[in-house]
Amino acid sequence: MSGDPNEIPPEEKLNAVYRLTTGLVQQMEKARIAEYTQLLNSPWRLVWLNVLSGTARGLGIALGFTFFAATIIYVLQVLGALNLPIIGDYIADIVRIVQHQLELKTF
Repeated sequence: MSGDPNEIPPEEKLNAVYRLTTGLVQQMEKARIAEYTQLLNSPWRLVWLNVLSGTARGLGIALGFTFFAATIIYVLQVLGALNLPIIGDYIADIVRIVQHQLELKTF
């Protein structure tokens, strides 16, 4: 064979097209395009899923920030208890300010 496309038997061409088509179908199934188009065709379901995911994201951010802030305040209290010369007074002031602000909040 010299590489001329006309010399390839039709069965091989058909098999190559079949393999390419099968590969494209598998990639489309992995991409879940059918589910995506169904979701776009039902706007109320799309809105509901967006509200639900936004609520979950907001709750996660709130919990994560609370944990992070509590950890920072705890570390600052521990460092303040060590009575480091300059840093200890500064950290103690920060902790006092935060605790005072928390006492003022009457939810």
